[in-house]
Amino acid sequence: MEFQDLWGLLRDAAPVMLRGAGYTLLLAVAAMAGGLLLGLPTALMRVGPWALLRWPATLYVSVFRGTPLLVQLFVVYYGLPSIGIEFTPVMAGVLTLSLNAGAYLSESLRGAIDAVAQGQWRAAYSLGLGWGQTLRHVVLPQALRVAVPSMSNTLISLIKDTSLVSVITMTELMLVTKELISVTFRPLPLYVAAAIIYWMLSLFFEGLQRRAERRLNRAHQQH
Repeated sequence: MEFQDLWGLLRDAAPVMLRGAGYTLLLAVAAMAGGLLLGLPTALMRVGPWALLRWPATLYVSVFRGTPLLVQLFVVYYGLPSIGIEFTPVMAGVLTLSLNAGAYLSESLRGAIDAVAQGQWRAAYSLGLGWGQTLRHVVLPQALRVAVPSMSNTLISLIKDTSLVSVITMTELMLVTKELISVTFRPLPLYVAAAIIYWMLSLFFEGLQRRAERRLNRAHQQH
C-alpha cells in the first residue's frame, strides 16, 4: 500500500515537476547566452592592449565571483527597487544568473586565450595581421576548443544554481517542488525526484559536451 501511495504521488507530481524543469532549462540556457555575451567582451578587455579597460573588467569579475549568488539575487530583486529599478522575477533571475555566469565564463575564456602559444601571435603578426585579426582568425578558434569543458561546466552549474531563484518567487523546478510539498506533506520523495531531474539535465549536457569535444578535436586534427 505504501508503494502504491508513493507511486501515485510521483505520478501526479510528474507533470508539474517536468513543467518546472522546462522553466529551469530555459532559464539556464538564457543565462548561459547572456553570460557568453558578457564573458567574451570581458575576457577580451582583460587580455587586450587597452589598459583603461582592464580594471573595470577585473572589478566586475572580482565582485561577481567573490559574492554569493543568493546575495546577488537579493540585491537585484529586493534591493534595486529602493532606488527605483524594478525587475520581474524572470528578468531578475536571468539578469543575475547572466552576470554571475559572465564572470566565470570570462575567466574560462581568458585562460583559454592565454593558453594559445605566443608563437601563434608572432606568426600572425609576421604575416601582417593586426591584433584583432589575429584574435579572430588564429587565436579564438583554438581558444574556444580549449574552453569547451569549462564552459560546459558553467552551464551545468547554472542548471543547479537556478534552484536559488525560487527565493524570488520565480517558477522553476525547486519552487514547484516546494509548492507540491506544501500540499502533500511528503518532502523526501519529492525532493529526491527533483534531485534526479536536476541530475538528468546535467547528464544530458555532459553528453553534449563530450560530443562537442570530439567534433572539435576531429576538426583540429584535420587542419
